Amino acid sequence: MKLISKIVLGSIVLTQLFYSCKSDSSSDIAMDSNFITLNSEADFPIKVTQFADLKVLRYQIPGWENLTLKEQKLVYYLTQAGLSGRDIMWDQNYRHNLTIRTALEQVYTTFEGDKTSDDWVAFEVYLKRVWFSNGIHHHYSNAKLTPEFSAAYLTSILATTNTTLEGEAFEVIFNDKDAKKVNQAKNIDNVAESAVNFYGQGVTNADVESFYSKIASPNPDKPLSHGLNSQLVKINGELQERVYKSGGLYGEAIDEIVKWLELAKGVAENQAQGDALGLLIQYYNTGDLQTWDDYNVAWTSATEGNIDYINSFIEVYNDPLGYRGSYETIVQIKDFDMSAKMAVLSENAQWFEDNSPLFAEHKKKNVVGVSYKTVNVAGEAGDASPTTPIGVNLPNANWIRAAVGSKSVSLGNITNAHDNSGSSGRLKEFVHDDQEYELEKLYGQPADKLHTALHEVVGHASGQLNPGVGETKETLKNYASTLEEGRADLVGLYYLYNPKIQELGLVEDWKSIGTTAFDGYIRNGLMTQLIRLNLGDEVEEAHMRNRQWVSAWVYEKGLKDNVIEKVIRDGKTYFNINDYEKLHNLFGQLLRETQRIKSEGDFAAVQALVEGYGVKVDQAIHADVLERNKQFTSAPYSGFVNPVLVPQTNSEGAITSIEVKYVASFVGQMLNYSANYSFLPEIN
Repeated sequence: MKLISKIVLGSIVLTQLFYSCKSDSSSDIAMDSNFITLNSEADFPIKVTQFADLKVLRYQIPGWENLTLKEQKLVYYLTQAGLSGRDIMWDQNYRHNLTIRTALEQVYTTFEGDKTSDDWVAFEVYLKRVWFSNGIHHHYSNAKLTPEFSAAYLTSILATTNTTLEGEAFEVIFNDKDAKKVNQAKNIDNVAESAVNFYGQGVTNADVESFYSKIASPNPDKPLSHGLNSQLVKINGELQERVYKSGGLYGEAIDEIVKWLELAKGVAENQAQGDALGLLIQYYNTGDLQTWDDYNVAWTSATEGNIDYINSFIEVYNDPLGYRGSYETIVQIKDFDMSAKMAVLSENAQWFEDNSPLFAEHKKKNVVGVSYKTVNVAGEAGDASPTTPIGVNLPNANWIRAAVGSKSVSLGNITNAHDNSGSSGRLKEFVHDDQEYELEKLYGQPADKLHTALHEVVGHASGQLNPGVGETKETLKNYASTLEEGRADLVGLYYLYNPKIQELGLVEDWKSIGTTAFDGYIRNGLMTQLIRLNLGDEVEEAHMRNRQWVSAWVYEKGLKDNVIEKVIRDGKTYFNINDYEKLHNLFGQLLRETQRIKSEGDFAAVQALVEGYGVKVDQAIHADVLERNKQFTSAPYSGFVNPVLVPQTNSEGAITSIEVKYVASFVGQMLNYSANYSFLPEIN
């Protein structure tokens, strides 16, 4: 499970400096030779470019020079494996994405007409948005991207460049079909109304539920993740799975992934790491879900070494019913200093569980194997790129978490790049008063980092299902993801306002950290995250929903005691917390209820919670937020280009060193990836 960045929402964007470099332009199509030159580490230019509602940043890889050559090779091979599967994510997102991308890139690189016209500029922006979202649907809202050029103009530049794009793949850019990649609305057929390519044409909610209700795991106490690595389609009216594996669906890309994983296995840091890589290779070759579980057990247990990774079909947020995993990779290098400081959370996981407000029967009696590290990212692909989480806790299988444990990581260099890419203007606009603003400046970043750690280490690892209750994707269905993220957020919030975190040496002033975290969460959940939505939209993305239902629930429940006060001043809306102790208790009550819902598989309760508090938007507040936000030029969403690892070889072709370089251009990296990591046909 992943924690999506809240940083761009105005709750903790505070940074001292804002760097920029040459933005992408229509003539900027250089490939991987187009690197920036650094005069000093202090001059690192974080911002690459900005367009539409998006900004593209860079991150550094601190400590690279301290790795051995063998460790650097391991990182290089793992990043190459990750990039080799990049196009899988594009195809998973929508069946026409690869066809559309190929055509648009052909036009972009060969068009010799007027590149100053409004139509061409709009075309460039549209292509960049498609690259950023890994397809034609917005990466966060799931709504189909709307081009600001006409079908006639696209037809003309296709013809000029001898590019073919026709039929449904052309028409869908401009019509109303497949309007939502993932549609989580209530009382609709979510599968049929979602454009995501996890299901074939004609497959419905009822088909999915019926198909998997007939499949039993060999050991009911260790349920397999049925549907995780396949597409469910109808062939001659019969439901069948197309499994992602060598020789199966996406086999061409998977074979490339395996090639690089074999090389990585050859330079593994230790036996446990090598054995886990061997099982991952076996899983890719066979598609066997028992091997997937065996791999996750081995991977979770392999905690030694400086290098780690996430690779495969993992998070299920893009499946409206929560079965199928999106392709994702993150390659990680341990941050030794921060990991040592934060290991205290793992060591005290049982204390947090024992002292939580959960019902006794929902607490784990023995929290095992929760490892936490701060890491520096060396490369990302698939669902983690260009947009990336800031924290990850895996594996997702509840039984593995209970029996073996989990790995939690905070992506340190990603968080640092976020922290150093904005300004404090938006924050000052939405805080209630100067005291709140000053607290945010002093404690906002450490509070958010600690919340991420508590969310991942304690939150996702806490609680247990009642005996006989099925997996949450079966019991809570399309609400499973937002409930789990909200539950983990609540664990973090509950313990951020607790002297224990100061006793453990994690902070110097627990009350200031806690109050700052509460201020930021409520401000974000009830107001500032709305800058991501168009007026009139409902909240659909799982993390946005959870931040709203958590905030709206405690606001409503605290009205009698005026715990959180809605303030209208000069026609502007603010929220002011009057009683942090009572708010802390409300967070505890809601945490207890969310765990009860999960433990008991109470679908009616989760539906009432999410639909009642997490979906509808107060239109007056939304209009106010959008109007106040117009003055700020910083885009509400951010993503990253990856560093490029460049191996140097001797006359025999053996790698002698690996250099880290930083690309100058978002456009250049996207075109480079298409040129060098496209292993799938346009139609799969």
